[in-house]
Amino acid sequence: MAIQLRKSYRFAFRSSLYITSALAIAGGLFLYFEDTLHTYWPWYVFFILSSFLICFAILQIRVEKFIYRRIKQIYDDVSLLESTSFTSGPITTDMKTLTSEIEKFAKDKKIEIDTLKIREEYRKEFLGNVSHELKTPLFTVQGYIHTLLDGASEDKRVRKKYLQRAAKGVERLIYIIKDLDLISKLEIGELHLEIERFDIIELIQNVFDLLEMKASKKRISLVFDMVYKKPIYVKGDMERIQQVLTNLLVNSIKYGHEDGTTEVSVENLIKNKVIIRVTDNGEGIEEQHLTRLFERFYRVDKSGSRREGGSGLGLAIVKHIIEAHNEKIYVESVVDVGSEFSFTLEKAEEAPAS
Repeated sequence: MAIQLRKSYRFAFRSSLYITSALAIAGGLFLYFEDTLHTYWPWYVFFILSSFLICFAILQIRVEKFIYRRIKQIYDDVSLLESTSFTSGPITTDMKTLTSEIEKFAKDKKIEIDTLKIREEYRKEFLGNVSHELKTPLFTVQGYIHTLLDGASEDKRVRKKYLQRAAKGVERLIYIIKDLDLISKLEIGELHLEIERFDIIELIQNVFDLLEMKASKKRISLVFDMVYKKPIYVKGDMERIQQVLTNLLVNSIKYGHEDGTTEVSVENLIKNKVIIRVTDNGEGIEEQHLTRLFERFYRVDKSGSRREGGSGLGLAIVKHIIEAHNEKIYVESVVDVGSEFSFTLEKAEEAPAS
């Protein structure tokens, strides 16, 4: 508090001292030349002290009000601070403090503006991607239906083929909308996780079985890195973790080379954590894309990835599910060598012996 007071009154004190010194010298010289200094010296001392106090009071009040009005006006004009922030504490006349405060707030505002610009660019890109993702299947469905309405429905074979293709377009729309709904719930925390104890090895094997036919079309082998003779129990939402594994394995199949391999391993990380690694020997990802892989609708290969299908939300959903478990997800990749996605889970107690 003492430091604050010294800073606050320093300008007024020094200015009053200069003015009083000038008055004291002028008054002293006058009394000296009039040869009345010895008679009026008590009044002379009183005059000096009174002058100092009056000058100090006037300067302190005037300067504080001047700075308050001017600085407050600046803050109000640029919306840097609420006016209440000036009345919450003493107003300082120390310009260094005021300057540093304004500079700090200007830097904060610059960071805020830069962040808003980045978000605006992201919003534009996101809306463009959503528009494209929804437009493609919509136009496909519309094209087939219009063709049927224009007379193609008379041919039963053509009618069935076009209806099947239109149905696929509708399924893709539903798939995208479901993923958008899910990721929205994950982002705002509305999706409730059902935490339970389950065997992660068994869950991975179940996902292997579900994707076996999809992998066989590209002759990709889904394997463990070793034979796991004992179950490994973890805590989490089993349905959501299955979705994470499914999305990661589907990606490894989608972008993997024919006759390739996707390997899954489960390793002890620390005392109460395990790390699940999904490694493939596919085409890999360039380093410049790694930081944006988990963004919604972000695609490394715009044309190729769209040919492969998907909603473009798979990795974003994976990231949000893992973070909802308060865990971490990692990615490493080398072009033409392969990629590795890994995430952590909390270990659970072993099943009690029967």
